[in-house]
Amino acid sequence: MSDGSANQPTPAYGRVLLKISGEALMGDQGYGLHPPTVERIAREVKAVRDLGVEICMVIGGGNIFRGLQGSAQGMERTTADYMGMLATVMNALAMQSALESLGVFCRVITAIRMDEVAEPYIRRRAVRHLEKKRVIIFAAGTGNPYFTTDTAATLRANEMACEAIFKGTKVDGVYDKDPVKHADAKRYDEITYDDVLQKNLKVMDASAIALARDNDLPIIVFSLDEPGGFRGILAGQGTYTIVHG
Repeated sequence: MSDGSANQPTPAYGRVLLKISGEALMGDQGYGLHPPTVERIAREVKAVRDLGVEICMVIGGGNIFRGLQGSAQGMERTTADYMGMLATVMNALAMQSALESLGVFCRVITAIRMDEVAEPYIRRRAVRHLEKKRVIIFAAGTGNPYFTTDTAATLRANEMACEAIFKGTKVDGVYDKDPVKHADAKRYDEITYDDVLQKNLKVMDASAIALARDNDLPIIVFSLDEPGGFRGILAGQGTYTIVHG
C-alpha cells in the first residue's frame, strides 16, 4: 500500500532549527499565550516533520517577560535575564503540549536544570532525539544572562549540526527598513551576514549573526503568519530572505 510519500516534495534541508519570538504565541492579545495560535504553529511544525525533516526549536519569552525591559525598570540585569529564561520554559511547555496533542513526539530541553519539568541539555542525547524524529524545543536560552534567545538558537543550531536556521517573523523576509512604517521598503531575496551587521538590519542580534557567519550557517527569514509558509519554503516555494556568506 502506498503511504503517499511519492507525492511528497523533497525538502531542501534535512535538519533545521526554527526560531520564533514569544510574541508570536500571543495572537492578537497583548500578553501571554493564545492557545489557537500555539496550535496553528504546532501544525506548521508537524507538516514539516511529516516531510521527514528533523526539527529543533527555540522560542523567546517576550510574551511573558523580557529581561531587558525588566532591567530598564530598575531590576538587576542578571535577575531579569533569568526571569526571561524561565518565561521561555513556559512557552516551550505550551508548544510541547500542542505538538503532542497532534501526535508529534516532542522533548523540552532546558539549559537550567529543572528535572521535574524537562530534560537537562546533554548534546548527544539531544542529537539522538532528532535522529528518532522527535521535535526538540530548547528552552532557557544558553543558561547565561546577557545572551539572547537569538544567540541561543544559533548556538544550538551549530551544536546540533543543523543545515539552516528558520527565523519566523511577522514579515516575509528582510527589508531595508520597517515595511509596516514605510511603503517604499525593499525586500532582499538574499543578503550577506556582513551587510546585515553593517546596515544594522534587525534580523537577529549581532552576536547571533556573527556566530552564524563564522560557522557558515544560513538564516532563512520568513513570515510565520503565512499559512504553510514553513513547509512551503522547505519544499522550494514561498517568499523569504536568505542570509548567508
